[in-house]
Amino acid sequence: MDRMHYRDSRVTVTAAGIETDGRHIPLAELTEVWHRRGGRSWRRVAGRATLGLVIGVPAALGLAAVAVALALRLSGMAMAVVVGAALVVGLVTAPLADLVLEHLDRAYARGAREWEIWGRWRGTEVLLLRTRDRQKFGQVYRAIERAAER
Repeated sequence: MDRMHYRDSRVTVTAAGIETDGRHIPLAELTEVWHRRGGRSWRRVAGRATLGLVIGVPAALGLAAVAVALALRLSGMAMAVVVGAALVVGLVTAPLADLVLEHLDRAYARGAREWEIWGRWRGTEVLLLRTRDRQKFGQVYRAIERAAER
């Protein structure tokens, strides 16, 4: 029985080898393993920025309204209306902020950059893994290192 170092739906790393995309590569036949960091997806970066704006714009508008009200030295009642409106906007957007932050967390987990693991197998460079998930990339790369040490 091979010692399992990593396994998910796409990649399996054991002491005997790496299985990826239905192809089994014996570890003994890999002469070199390296990684590459691919280009950044600016579409994903823009998506993250948009999510940040969804939270930041209402907060900035509320603060700006209060600042303008203070600068204009509004009467007590007018100031209370402005501050009250800013608080209502804040309270209404708070549940939305939680949802947006959850999407932002997932956006960072999916990544904006591709990570690749390559190997030299039978004299040819082969792509072992391509993913935007940096955590998965690290886990697979370390699993290959551990398997190779044995």
